[in-house]
Amino acid sequence: MPDASSPRRRDAAASRARLLAAAGELFADRGYDRTTARDIGERAGVDPTMIARYFGGKAQLFIAVLRAEGEPGERLPDVLEPARLKGLIERTGTRGPGPILQAAIRPYDNPEAQKAALAELDHRVLTPLRERFVREGVANPELRAEVLSAALIGVILGRHAGALEQLAVAGTAELLTLLQGILGSE
Repeated sequence: MPDASSPRRRDAAASRARLLAAAGELFADRGYDRTTARDIGERAGVDPTMIARYFGGKAQLFIAVLRAEGEPGERLPDVLEPARLKGLIERTGTRGPGPILQAAIRPYDNPEAQKAALAELDHRVLTPLRERFVREGVANPELRAEVLSAALIGVILGRHAGALEQLAVAGTAELLTLLQGILGSE
């Protein structure tokens, strides 16, 4: 066991993982623009200059956080599937709307971060809906996917902000029933 006077051994993998976890929490809570490298480093217990070393910069760390949330090439169920919709409502009810949903409403100042967030929105939400609508032979599947996504994002953001009183206090089961009826996924 090293004594207190010996220098602490660096564990790059552990530091990288702590930075990724801290950034994920902060980006989800505050968004990209209101999260600083210093905030991430402090939360992770890692020198914030290590963000550049391990990821290349804050924008690249943001992209790594988005990619870490899902498996590459993973086929996601669409949000009309009850289990996926329930999981999304529960997660955003607990953690608030994450950086992907936030980017759909208020663009990030950093174009690289905005592009990455919108690519993930397309991969996770729009593409599965478009594919469903194409399979079902629905007219204009691209527009329908975007309208349904916008409606769902609006509900999530309105609930989180508390701007709509009944929406903010609605239970998950009640909200799911209403959303499934509105979105046509009953």
